[in-house]
Amino acid sequence: LFARVCVHFDELALRVGSRARCRSLAEPPDPKKAFRAAAHRAEQKAFMTLIRDLRPILLLVFVVASSAFVLQTSMQRSGMGTRLWRASCRRLALGMTTLTSAVADSNALLEQSGLPQFKSISAPQVRPAVEVCLKDMQDKFQGLEEQMKAEQKASAPELYQASVEEMEKIQAPLTYAWGVVGHLMGVKNSPELRSEHESMQPMVVQQMQAMGQSKPLYDVLKAISEAEDFSALPEAQQRIVISNLRSMEQSGIGLEGETREEFNKLQLEAAELSTKFSNNVLDSTKAFRLDITDKAELEGLPPSALALAASQNAAEDATPEAGPYTITLDIPSYLPAMQHLKNRELREKLYRAYVTRAASGDVNNEDYILRILQIRKKMAEMLDKPNYAAVSLDRKMAPSIESVTELSEMLREKAYPAAVKELEDLQKFAQEEYGFEGELQLWDVPFYAERLREKLYSYTEEELRPYFSLANVLDGLFSLAQRLFDVTIEETKEDVEVWHPDVTYYVVKDGQTGEQIASFFLDPFSRPAEKRGGAWMDVCVGKSKVLSRKPVAYLTCNGSPPVGDKPSLMTFREVETLFHEFGHGLQHMLTQVDDGGAAGINNVEWDAVELPSQFMENWCYDEKTALGIAVHYETGEPLPKELFQKICDSRHFMAGSGMLRQLYFGQLDMALHADFDPESGASPFDLQKEIASRYTVMKPLPEDRFLCSFGHIFAGGYAAGYYSYKWAEILSADAFSAFEEAGLDNEEEVRTIGRRFRDTVLGMGGGKHPSEVFKLF
Repeated sequence: LFARVCVHFDELALRVGSRARCRSLAEPPDPKKAFRAAAHRAEQKAFMTLIRDLRPILLLVFVVASSAFVLQTSMQRSGMGTRLWRASCRRLALGMTTLTSAVADSNALLEQSGLPQFKSISAPQVRPAVEVCLKDMQDKFQGLEEQMKAEQKASAPELYQASVEEMEKIQAPLTYAWGVVGHLMGVKNSPELRSEHESMQPMVVQQMQAMGQSKPLYDVLKAISEAEDFSALPEAQQRIVISNLRSMEQSGIGLEGETREEFNKLQLEAAELSTKFSNNVLDSTKAFRLDITDKAELEGLPPSALALAASQNAAEDATPEAGPYTITLDIPSYLPAMQHLKNRELREKLYRAYVTRAASGDVNNEDYILRILQIRKKMAEMLDKPNYAAVSLDRKMAPSIESVTELSEMLREKAYPAAVKELEDLQKFAQEEYGFEGELQLWDVPFYAERLREKLYSYTEEELRPYFSLANVLDGLFSLAQRLFDVTIEETKEDVEVWHPDVTYYVVKDGQTGEQIASFFLDPFSRPAEKRGGAWMDVCVGKSKVLSRKPVAYLTCNGSPPVGDKPSLMTFREVETLFHEFGHGLQHMLTQVDDGGAAGINNVEWDAVELPSQFMENWCYDEKTALGIAVHYETGEPLPKELFQKICDSRHFMAGSGMLRQLYFGQLDMALHADFDPESGASPFDLQKEIASRYTVMKPLPEDRFLCSFGHIFAGGYAAGYYSYKWAEILSADAFSAFEEAGLDNEEEVRTIGRRFRDTVLGMGGGKHPSEVFKLF
């Protein structure tokens, strides 16, 4: 009853707040109402806070009332006999158990027997669900700790089962619920969800800290690793034990007293700052809107981009022909504008806005960057590491910071001269063909590079779009998966709830047995108001024999949405991105490892994670694959072969500049975490300029604040690891060459090598070191 009352109260608060926001959006702005509106919003916030604060009071009332009732009943029946007193206590305990069951019955986040019930999940459910999961985890983990203290003399397999596998069971409910919340933070962000996430994040982090610093658990893992029969464990389990020991050591298991307490506070602060960093990037991106009423200002913008600009404008009567229009900093809107707008002033305005996202006002990430770097440096010192980069590389293939720098410098020696020549050619082209005067600026390069590419290869992106409708691309991608990996992929809507109407769900079946082995959600389009930028694969459910679970993935892109009566017509780069994320998804879904800690991408060294994703991008340039996905959405005609050849010919256009850009990001990331002293008073933006002097041909603007939106390293898993893209790109090129050497038109060999890739790179997950996996392939 208590749980249901709480849920109803939370939903009431949410509805009141939502109505207030809806009214404020619906009503035209009136300066005279500003003060009253602010006061009203404050009242709404206070009301919602009051409702939340009432929950513990309600709990106390219910507990006291039920206790009094039980006590009174027992006294009436037995004169307060000991036996019935104990029975009364048990009855009270049963009541509290029923309370927890009531929360589970009414909370979709606690329904974990299948796929997440996204339509039923709401922000007010986060706190009660996470609290239940945390309490359950704490109780079970305390019991496990006591058990582990008495079982260290068992065999390695027995200890593994009693510790690692039990931990997997104990962590599963919170991992599931908090994972869904984290996913929704990325794809359906809202003030209400942020508030709930922010309120519960400290408790989640603290519980994970307690487990990561558990001496009984560490002692058992150490005993397993040192046992005479350790080698009797399968290799995947051996790697899980070693990895867990390393994780606990990096989590501060060796620290004590005030030092551990400080370490935990820093870790908690870092988690909170990363969330704020990500939210600020989302908010600053969606806050910028360039409204344009005169179509002449948008001269050069192709029809698809005009249609998108009209659809993004708030006016109900906006049309591609007459406007009005809105351009945003979301990539499907921003990039075509930079490539095609003839209006140089608009390009400059857009560029300056893009490189200063999250760098001013209430969404300024500058202080967060410095503080995150300070925290990471301090935590590394407490772990007796020279810098945070050394901590990061402990879990990667690269043996040292020097080896990463050596790779970057080797590639720079080739890329820099090429990039210089590319810029010289572009400058000459702009002057001779378009009468451009002066030196090209950063906002000129995308525009003239696109014009030069069109001249050299005689096609435009707009010509390609009709051939790359999302539906056709998916059909071709799934056919490729069947051809290479012997799996079939089918869309299904039965018993599946999604978080947005654009989202689709697919099941993956083994080609030989017909058995469903995995599934995935696909969220393909950009939604700047609620969805963060970029593209990613994330885990919905991981494969686990202990939990009897099959893998489920989230594949998330920010591609061009449908406009008007036209389907989503993708750029070729968007096609490559979809293939890239699908590669990540394949490693998660086609894993053959049953141990959760090493299944899929779990326990894979981070600089090898990008191997399957970059490998899949290569297939966009395979003729059979490309002509299979490229079909005109209206006529059904395949992409002409001569046009496909032009795409292939242009693949390495401006490749030196592209390579240098990635090296710049990677070395900047490594320098921030290996060389920069955030306590010295120096600015990370000065370091950015220093790295740019070696790794860019055109230097960044003085006000460039790219770091303020560099979510990979400040709000993702790539800190001191961005170099992984280039590290894995070398592996992926080698892997694809195996198919090229056999002959891409040799169907039998392509299938044979594809199955081998599935059984090794995709199948072995984190159960074997990546270098060994690669050798086996």
